[in-house]
Amino acid sequence: MTNGGRGERLVQRATELSGVLKMPSDKSIGHRALIANAIASGQARIRLAAPGADLRSTISCLQALGVQLGVMESPTGIEVNVSGSSDLPGGDRLLDCGNSATSMRLLAGVATARSGSTVLDGDASLRRRPMERVAVPLRAMGAKISTSFAGSAPIRIDGGRPLRGMRHRLPVASAQLLAAVVFAALNADGETEIEVPSSVRDHTERLLAWMGAPIRRVGDRRTLLASPTRLTARSIDVPGDPSSAAAWMVAAAIHPNARLRLVGLALNPSRLAVVDLLREMGASIRVEPAQLDGDGPEPVGDVVSKGGARLHRVHLAGPRVAALIDELPLVGVLMAAADGTSELRDASELRLKESDRIATTVAGLDAIGARVDELRDGWRVGPGRPRTASIKTHGDHRTAIAFAIAAVAGVAGDVTLDDASCVGVSYPTFWDDLAAAAGMTGASV
Repeated sequence: MTNGGRGERLVQRATELSGVLKMPSDKSIGHRALIANAIASGQARIRLAAPGADLRSTISCLQALGVQLGVMESPTGIEVNVSGSSDLPGGDRLLDCGNSATSMRLLAGVATARSGSTVLDGDASLRRRPMERVAVPLRAMGAKISTSFAGSAPIRIDGGRPLRGMRHRLPVASAQLLAAVVFAALNADGETEIEVPSSVRDHTERLLAWMGAPIRRVGDRRTLLASPTRLTARSIDVPGDPSSAAAWMVAAAIHPNARLRLVGLALNPSRLAVVDLLREMGASIRVEPAQLDGDGPEPVGDVVSKGGARLHRVHLAGPRVAALIDELPLVGVLMAAADGTSELRDASELRLKESDRIATTVAGLDAIGARVDELRDGWRVGPGRPRTASIKTHGDHRTAIAFAIAAVAGVAGDVTLDDASCVGVSYPTFWDDLAAAAGMTGASV
């Protein structure tokens, strides 16, 4: 594994993968913990291991809003001390969300309650992401909010207007949209009910209930919140990110000589769809919950993934796709290592991510030698003959990680990524972990 020019990196097959890896803190939980404590009463400490650029965008946006934050850096991560308040300082504020759609959408909900105007903007990639889908339910509650002509960032919110609780039916199954509505509804008059087309992550409900909000998930698709309500600040050590860990689960499942333990992960059932998929395809993978979950709203534990098993083809469609949305480029690589032809459908949301992830994944799979067809809402892929390839990441961290894993696990020949640095959006220690996993021998896991 070597660095090239212009941010390029050459990744080669590892002879074995072994060891114990600790993942960066989970982005979904981290964003919510930072924002919720910023608008809560009291003080809290939030510990984040190896936070990527997206979480740092949320921290800088909260600072721009006037939230009192103390940030202490260490070699392994950061500690954020928050002095929260339900009444954020007023005035006109510009928030730079960088590449983070989660920051933008969740903070849009928060900004509806503060006086003055808030403009949320980001980089060129974020400006291509759809934002009317968050503006529509916030307008229905009484917020004054506008987006660009294309329905994207920048978003302008003239806050401080009365908000009303109401029933929402969101057009897509999105935990980000649900959280944006919930953060606005904390200051609305009356009960808020949110219905989604299929089940989404419940990090928002778990965290806010832990902080004292009368919020609950009813079944798989409805969230109820009695508002207005106030939150009590609570300290949290944010557990490891299952989406980052999925890279190593997939790598170990594909590689014939692999055994990896991934420690301290968030084991929220809504985040373990990749474990279920790997088991369905025949991989050897084990989840070990901690005996004590600790002082936090989420279950925590380890995952052990081993290689050497024969992987079977799979057909993915319907509600399962939403539960795997962040891992789908990795799933494409997994499919290329399985027997027979696998298929992904109902994943058109991938075209609206940091890149068109259907197009970029299909192009990458074709480049590494897999048999692949691009579909309107997914792909069809089967094993081919691994070959050396140059991969255009389009600055997308998920694409870069997926095809690095393809190379290190042997689905591809040598792979050169044109932009290896983009992994820092979500997983800044990825290259260190890859080197450690490929270099360890005989570790007891």
